[in-house]
Amino acid sequence: MQTRVGKRGRRVLAALGVASMLAGAALTGAAPAGAASGEQVAPGVTYTEFDVPAAKGTAHAHVLTVDLTDPRVRVDLLHPGAVGARATVSSMSDTAGAVGGVNGDFFNISETQHPGVEVTGASVGPAIASGHTLKAAVPDGQRFGPALPPGTSTRDVLGVGVDRRARLDGLELDGSIRTRDDRMPLGGLNQYALPVGSVGAFTSDWGSVSRVRATCGTDTQRAAPCTTDTYEVTVRHGRVVSSADTPGSGPIAADSTVLVGREAGAQWLRKLSPGDPVAVHHRLVAARSHIPYRFAIGGYPVLRDGAPLPGLDATTSAVRTAAGIGDGGHELILLALDGAPAYRTGMSMTEVAATMRSLGSDDAFSLDGGGSSTLVARAPGAPTVSVRNHPSDPPERAVANGIGVFSATK
Repeated sequence: MQTRVGKRGRRVLAALGVASMLAGAALTGAAPAGAASGEQVAPGVTYTEFDVPAAKGTAHAHVLTVDLTDPRVRVDLLHPGAVGARATVSSMSDTAGAVGGVNGDFFNISETQHPGVEVTGASVGPAIASGHTLKAAVPDGQRFGPALPPGTSTRDVLGVGVDRRARLDGLELDGSIRTRDDRMPLGGLNQYALPVGSVGAFTSDWGSVSRVRATCGTDTQRAAPCTTDTYEVTVRHGRVVSSADTPGSGPIAADSTVLVGREAGAQWLRKLSPGDPVAVHHRLVAARSHIPYRFAIGGYPVLRDGAPLPGLDATTSAVRTAAGIGDGGHELILLALDGAPAYRTGMSMTEVAATMRSLGSDDAFSLDGGGSSTLVARAPGAPTVSVRNHPSDPPERAVANGIGVFSATK
C-alpha cells in the first residue's frame, strides 16, 4: 500500500513526464547551479525543476513540495523584521532558519507618482507571522502588481491555520478607536495606504520608515496626489501623549500606537488632547474560515476547486511565483519560474493555473513575479539556502516578505 508521500511523489513525477513530453527537447542554456530533480531538501520537503511548454516559449519551473502532515514541517511568513522594510528571500530564510522558501506579496516598490515621498517597501495584503497579525490590506486601487481577476481583492490571502491545513481565504480588518465620548472605525493597520477619510493605526511592527505614504492616493487611484489634510496622534499606555499636523517617521515604542488620519479622519483626531484616554482595538477576521491562522500572506487566487478563475489574463506572459494547495490542505506546492534569458518569456496567468493544477493543486494563488520571483532551498548538508532559480533582476531582489518552509531534522 502506498503512503501519502508516495502518492505525492508519483503525481509530481507524472506532471514532470507530461511537461517533458510537451516540451520536447530541453532548451539550451545553463541550468541553475545545484538544482536536481526529486531532491529531498529536508524531511517532508522536496525540490524539483522541469521545463513547461508555454505559448511564448518554454518556461523552466522550480518547485518545492511541502508535506504538512509531517509533524516536523511547518510553514510561516518570512519578513525582514518590520512591515516597512525589504530583504532578500535568501537572507530572510537564513535568519529565520528556513530550509526553503519563495518570495511573497506584491509591495510598495516605487513612488515616482509622488515625488519626495519615501518608498515604504510594505506589502499590499494582510500578513500574519507565527499567529501574530502584522498588517491589513490597502484599498484595491492602491495596490501594486497586475490587474486583479474579477471577484478578488487585496484582502485575499493564502494561509495555514492552527489546524496545520493550508487554505485560501479573505481577511478583513475589524477595529475601532474609542475615546471617552466617541468611537471611530479603524481604517487601516500598518498599511502604506489608508482609505480616504479614515484613521489608521501604526505599531512597532511598522518599523522606522515614514508614514506619509499612507495619506497619498485614493481608494481608486494610486497616483492621485497626497492629501494635505492630515493629522497624527501618538497614544501611549492608553492616553494621548503627542500630536502633529503631518505623519512622522522613526521607530514606534512597543507600548505605543501612532494614529494617522486623513481628511475626515484627521478632523476626528484633532478633537483629541494630551492626556485624553484612547483605546485602540484591531483584529483580522476570516471571511470563510473560523479557524485562526498561524500564517497568512497576500496575493490573489488563480485556481479554486480545480478550476481557473474566470477572467484570468491569458495573454501577458511573465516570470511568475505561485503557491498551490493540494490533498485537502495537507500539501503546499511553491513554484517560481526561472528568469534566465532562455526562459524569460515565462507564462500567462492561465498557464500558471494549469501548471499548478497539473502538480496536484486544487487551489492556487499568485504571488509577486518578474524580478521578485525567487525560490531558495538548502542543498543536502548545507548550513544555508541557495537560490535555485535565476532571478530576472539579478542577483536577488529585496522583497517585502515570503513563504518560508521549516523542517526539523530530528
